[in-house]
Order: sequence, then structure tokens, then C-alpha cells
Amino acid sequence: MPTVTTTHDLSILNLVGEATIPVQLIIGLLLLLSLLSWYWIFRKWFQIRSARSKTDVFERDFWSGGDLDLMYHAAAGGRFRSGGMERIFESGYREFTKLRDSSHDSAATIDGSRRAMRATFQRAVDDLDAHLAFLASVGSVSPYIGLLGTVWGIMHAFLGLQNVAAATLTNVAPGIAEALIATAVGLFAAIPAVVAYNRFAHDIDRIGIRFESFMEEFSNILQRNLR
Repeated sequence: MPTVTTTHDLSILNLVGEATIPVQLIIGLLLLLSLLSWYWIFRKWFQIRSARSKTDVFERDFWSGGDLDLMYHAAAGGRFRSGGMERIFESGYREFTKLRDSSHDSAATIDGSRRAMRATFQRAVDDLDAHLAFLASVGSVSPYIGLLGTVWGIMHAFLGLQNVAAATLTNVAPGIAEALIATAVGLFAAIPAVVAYNRFAHDIDRIGIRFESFMEEFSNILQRNLR
């Protein structure tokens, strides 16, 4: 008597195609989150690299001993192309010259310049921090979304055994395999996002420290100029 064997195509695409609608929706959501996170990973990488490069160039020009008035006019003329440190310098020096010409209080002049630089500093750092929260959210939530798809898929696989006389591994293997794909996709979305977030947060902190150091050093220079 011939033996009938049932084979299943366990390729990833076939498993996803035959998965239940909730599992397919979860996998689609995770793939969308992964694509968006990679988009912001590349965007933030280029943005931070550009910010670091512009900071290096401005620091080199500033500490080469150039005229502050000339540097200020150059920064004001290229405001929309300048880096964060150059914008900090521009705002601080603009406020300094304004208060110096209208007030004889040296402390108020320096304090006003520092406030202007601090406001520009906050805007520059906020711009670098933008969308990092999205990467953090993808990194923290994606594994749980994938786990939800896995739990649903396994439940569906075992519920399908109620009409089977003899349950074998062949019966449950496709359902469990499709369920585990959801966890794998969740990790695929989460791991790059977490790594990128940690790296970018560290780089932004380093750039922020350079900005703050410059503000203190530039304030000392302005104070010496008043004297």
C-alpha cells in the first residue's frame, strides 16, 4: 500500500505568504519600522558627520587668531550654511557688540552674550537630537511587536491541531516557523536602531561638550576685550 507523505515549503517567503493575516500585518509593520529607522540612521549619520566637520573647520579658523569682526560678518553672511559652533559665535558676538555700544555694565554685557549663545546652543543640540527618540522607540518596541506575532502564530498553530487525529511535528512546524519569523523581523528592526541610537547619542554629547567649552572660552575672550 503506497505511503502518502506531505511536504511543506519552509522558505521564508512562502511561510510569510501562508501566515495568518495578523502575523502578516505585524511583519509588515516591523518591516516599515525597519525601513524608517534605516532612513533616519543614514540621515543622522550624515548630519552628525557634517556637524563635526564644520566644528573642526571653525575651531581651526577661530583659534588661528583671525579678526573677530571679519569672522562675525563671514558667519552672518553664511548663516544657513554654517555649523552649530559658528552660529553660537555669531549670536554671542552680535549680542556682545549690541550691548557694548548701549551699556557700560561689563557684567550685563557678558551675561547677555552668554544667554544668546546658550539659546543658540540649545537649538543646535535640539536639531542634532531630532528623531533620535524614534530610533529609541523602534529599538525598544520592535522585539515586543515581534513577540506578539510569535505568540499569535503559535496559538494559531496549536489551535489547528484540534481537528487532527494524530499531532506530529510536521503538522505544527510550519505554524511555529512562521511565528518565529515575526520575532526575527522584530530583532532585525530593533538591533540596528539601538546600536545607532547609542552611537549617535554619544557623538552628540561630545559635540555638545565642544560647544559648551567654546562658549566659556569665547566669553573669557569677550571679557578681556571689554577690559
